[in-house]
Amino acid sequence: MPPLARRDLLGPESSAMLQQKTTTLLSHLAENADNKVTIAAASAIPPLVQLLGPGCTAEVQQCAAGVLMFLAQNADNQVIIAASGVIPPLVQLLGPQTSAMVQQCAAAVLFFLAQNADNQVIIAAAGAIHSLVQLLGPGSGAEVQQSAAGALSCLAEHEGNAISIAAAGAIPALVQLLLPGSVDFPKVDAARALEALGRSNAKNRAAIAAAGASADVDVLVEMERLGFVQ
Repeated sequence: MPPLARRDLLGPESSAMLQQKTTTLLSHLAENADNKVTIAAASAIPPLVQLLGPGCTAEVQQCAAGVLMFLAQNADNQVIIAASGVIPPLVQLLGPQTSAMVQQCAAAVLFFLAQNADNQVIIAAAGAIHSLVQLLGPGSGAEVQQSAAGALSCLAEHEGNAISIAAAGAIPALVQLLLPGSVDFPKVDAARALEALGRSNAKNRAAIAAAGASADVDVLVEMERLGFVQ
């Protein structure tokens, strides 16, 4: 591990500029599969989690979340990162007080963490579902909507979460993302989330059909076009 990855450069004694430069370098390194393991083994995860806190600048929070996003693409790291206490600060970063870029990065980390079945329960218990559903709305940019829909699609793999996500109002918001004329790239994640919500829940399937009728869009046809069959 190069000197810039040392834990002391990520710590509170370092300036925001140095923290940002260090996390930027780690983000580039973490794109490599082997480096994902090496960085985690160097105990970089706990200080990265600390950089998500309210005492750090938005730029540092964004860069730290970016590193964690790449690290969380490794299945073993998904367990380690969740155990580090990262989920509550990530949920805080989904809120309206946070910049769109930080919201997007936080939701993307949750997307990868939620690919682990145990983490699906932990993330939901931390209150992430409500915040992610809020990010689906028209006040969010397409990139934020995509990351939020992706995270919800993974959380919805858990049967209990599928009920909670629907109860939080996700279905009409997801259907809105499928409307003709809306931006294309959130559509795949929205369709994936709807497929997961309705897979083993008849009430959710009925709600999806009703939301589609209300929005004057054939949800099943649109989902099939995107590669998802209800």
